[in-house]
Amino acid sequence: MNIPKDHQVIMPYLIVKGADKFLDFIKQVFNANELSINKAENGVIVNAQFMIGDSTIMFSESRKPWPVENAGLFIYVANADETFQQALKNGAEVVADLENHDYGRSGGVRDPFGNTWWITQAGA
Repeated sequence: MNIPKDHQVIMPYLIVKGADKFLDFIKQVFNANELSINKAENGVIVNAQFMIGDSTIMFSESRKPWPVENAGLFIYVANADETFQQALKNGAEVVADLENHDYGRSGGVRDPFGNTWWITQAGA
């Protein structure tokens, strides 16, 4: 199997309403770094690839024939409290408060685009 550089065997591919604003969200909250952005002539994002840590996330704008496809995403971060608060500052809402678990400190937020992020700090 010959997987392209910066790709994994499984990668999330989200179709969101407001891809430009989703891009801002993942940059602000998760320090996402651009791999590529392809836009239609009208400026709509038809495919974007960004790295968050060592993982690639792909997304595009919802349009015919592709309706919104949201996801639940589990993400490890260096500081769950900081990242959780940053998500809230950028329009996310709490779905589960941060708590300490046997696997780390974790809580859930739903971003303004309908995706749920399980923000987790390992071993906290």
